[in-house]
Amino acid sequence: MLAVGANGTAIMAALPTMRTELFLSSAGVQWAVNAYLVVSAACIVLGGHAADRFGVRLTSMVGLALFGVASCIIATAGIQTELLAGRALQGLAAAFAVPGTLAAVDTSAAPERRGAAIGAWTGFLMLGFSVGPLLGGALTHVTGWRVIFWLNVLLMLVAIAGLASAGSATARADGTQGRRADWTGFVSLATFMVSLVFGLHALPHVGAAPLPVVGPFVLAAAAFVLLLIVESRAEAPLVDLSFFARRGFVMGVAVGSLSMFSIMSLLLYFNLYAQSREGLGLTALEAGASLLPLSAALLGLALSASAVAARVGLRNAMTGGMALIAIASAVIGIGIAGGGMVLLTIGFVVMGSGLALPYALAPRLALSALSPAQAGQGSGVVNACTFLGGSGGVAAGAIAFTLGGFVGVLTMIALAGIVGATLGRGISETA
Repeated sequence: MLAVGANGTAIMAALPTMRTELFLSSAGVQWAVNAYLVVSAACIVLGGHAADRFGVRLTSMVGLALFGVASCIIATAGIQTELLAGRALQGLAAAFAVPGTLAAVDTSAAPERRGAAIGAWTGFLMLGFSVGPLLGGALTHVTGWRVIFWLNVLLMLVAIAGLASAGSATARADGTQGRRADWTGFVSLATFMVSLVFGLHALPHVGAAPLPVVGPFVLAAAAFVLLLIVESRAEAPLVDLSFFARRGFVMGVAVGSLSMFSIMSLLLYFNLYAQSREGLGLTALEAGASLLPLSAALLGLALSASAVAARVGLRNAMTGGMALIAIASAVIGIGIAGGGMVLLTIGFVVMGSGLALPYALAPRLALSALSPAQAGQGSGVVNACTFLGGSGGVAAGAIAFTLGGFVGVLTMIALAGIVGATLGRGISETA
């Protein structure tokens, strides 16, 4: 998870260099991040089903092997099309690796240790997200951006070897072997997610070209209605709609999605701003290093999230974390407006603390509403929503960045924090 998380954001520090070398368009820069997120979101529920049907270890190993192949494609890319194809394939690979590993953690840990185990899983995933820009910046500065993806291949081989030597968490969920794949549901879900993100990307140009905006949104709405109809009638649905009748699951998904929305938009647009002449004028390495306080806070709070929740209550921990996101956005905004690096560092520490708590606790809250036999499918749905939240953050962040620069992005993130804190108050005290 550390490697998968780092891969998702390491490219952000390298994008200014990649844009020049591969002649990336403005849309190409966004899709270099979003191709990974959108394909992951569209396929990750299918990956969760595969974990239930074929076993979490086998599913995870296949996903990690495919991730390594995709990394080779990106490392040898010479044009924008090859880069985007490799990123999309990485997204497909992550769709099988991510829910498989989360389901393994959820089902193999003892009940009294399950919260801490899921916290460790999310902690290292978020640590990967946050150290990715530093790793990408350092490698781009010293050796070149292609080394980032060659390193992925080595890390995937190590991860596969580790999973191959593990002797637990391999059982399939009862009754899943004979189920037929819900391909109609899969196509409807994928169409909805991809169309929605395309519409968000085109939204800034609605005045000059309304059709590229209206068309994807209409298609997304139609696909969503079809998804609801198909899944409500399917014997073995890809997306079990009954999950969303459970308050804890819905709250976990909503808060987790807002957390991913915030972290992906923050990391991408901070790197673009920090490395620009109009911004802070930092190198890729310096921009990545400036995020170290964020990384430290993310890891520390994610690993101790269960202890914090035990002390103050799950509702207070998740609500407080989302409130900290809004506060940190204001502090970072003051820092970049002239408050200096000390204030910026404080803002990143607060932001890391705020992001870690809700993101680490959201899967625990959502999965606690499901039975162990639904862990794989539930993990897929949770991660689909959070990946879609991240993709939405990239797309909406582009609008905010165009209208108000990085301050506009911070304002958007603060609003997401306020919404999340409001939702957090609806979490049951007994969750």
